[in-house]
Amino acid sequence: MASKDNSVNIKGDGAAKAAGTYHHGDLRAAVIAAGLTRLAEGDGTELGLRALARDVGVSATALYRHFPDKEALLDALADEGLRRLGALQAQAWLRAGGGHAGFKATGIAYVRFAYDEPAVFRLSFTRQMSERCEPGADGGEVGYNLLRAGVAQTMPNLEDPDTAALHAWALVHGLAMLILDRRIEWDEAMVEEVVGLTFGGKA
Repeated sequence: MASKDNSVNIKGDGAAKAAGTYHHGDLRAAVIAAGLTRLAEGDGTELGLRALARDVGVSATALYRHFPDKEALLDALADEGLRRLGALQAQAWLRAGGGHAGFKATGIAYVRFAYDEPAVFRLSFTRQMSERCEPGADGGEVGYNLLRAGVAQTMPNLEDPDTAALHAWALVHGLAMLILDRRIEWDEAMVEEVVGLTFGGKA
């Protein structure tokens, strides 16, 4: 849901250097940024507390107050991925002016994010975080609220808007996974057309 120069996809060692200059109190954010960088680099890059501690220039012990184990770290990375996805969808909604066009734009943004940030996308939707997250700490809340708002604005007479929202989500998620699994090639015009069938037609 963003161009390939978005803040999740940072290449090279620049992110590690930037993370190493974190200000006091920003260690958790610096570690998450470094982790997302390693995810974007892929190719079996090590993603653990010790590796990320090296990236930000602290001891591994310093990270444990923020991430008691690797599972907590992966949950935090997944949650941040969902937050960034939601933010990009919100930007797309606003640029399009809401309504049918905004609803369609959020769907296209979803698929684009998956294409641009496949490792972050996959992690964000494969972590089973619900039992470990604090109430109200779900990074996917913005995206889902936009989905419900889009359904309400474009299909106001539906008896079951939740089912319609699930239908729309399944459409874009399924399309994203078909692209990531190389069942179909990325084609922006095709994505816009397919998403438009559910997310507001040609509006």
